Amino acid sequence: MDIAKIKEQARAGWSMGEYTGLSEMLRPAAQRLADACAVSAGQEVLDVAAGDGNFAVACADEGATVVASDIAPGMVEKGRARTAAEGYGIEWLEADAEDLPFEDGRFDCVGSVFGAMIAPRPRQAAEEMFRVVRPGNTVGMTAWCSEGPTYDMFQLTRNYGPPAPDGLPRLEEWSQEQVVRERFDGLANSIELERATLPWSADSPEEFVAGMERHAPMQAAAKANMAPDRYAEMYEKLVEMARGWAGGDGPFEVDAHYLLIVARRRG
Repeated sequence: MDIAKIKEQARAGWSMGEYTGLSEMLRPAAQRLADACAVSAGQEVLDVAAGDGNFAVACADEGATVVASDIAPGMVEKGRARTAAEGYGIEWLEADAEDLPFEDGRFDCVGSVFGAMIAPRPRQAAEEMFRVVRPGNTVGMTAWCSEGPTYDMFQLTRNYGPPAPDGLPRLEEWSQEQVVRERFDGLANSIELERATLPWSADSPEEFVAGMERHAPMQAAAKANMAPDRYAEMYEKLVEMARGWAGGDGPFEVDAHYLLIVARRRG
């Protein structure tokens, strides 16, 4: 794999789109992860691949001191603006999940909501998250499952993008218990896994897909980089997929499946 190229594409792609609408859809998972990690006042927490800071905000609401990081400069800018506007004193910086710029054992909790799962070298990302958390303390993640509407969207859009580099893991592999245990082997002394869902809803299939185009960074990147006719074909297939969820052209609500992962670093 050309890791440098993959990461440059991530920096550019994840800087696109408005993101706020997608952030609102993902927010309940961030709160659930903060609760599962038992984040509390006085702790120091790191949000890895933070997006615009859902996990960071959930932890700050508990009274924690929070640092948020993301590989995409545009996302860091969005997150910094959001949390400042909402009155949070969260520190933001651009950082790679596979090479975190922090000393060993600095944080009481390290968490990532649908972010670190995208790193092209999962074991390296896992090692970094465990490295910067204190011995005996918590690393938490959420990851999309290989079922449900999110997975169906991934499968469809992959058919329209360039082939994935040889050796690049699929992000939904993080939802497999055996894979999680292999990636955390030697790092964690306990691992708790829980399957959960997020409700996704819209007034119509067309509204849902238009919202994803506006807010989801990688769909915004696809629109910018694909041939217009190819993108239009993919867009219509996404609308057809959403019509299937809705059973027609009206309002719908579906459950997006994900895995909640909470592990403790070896002492």
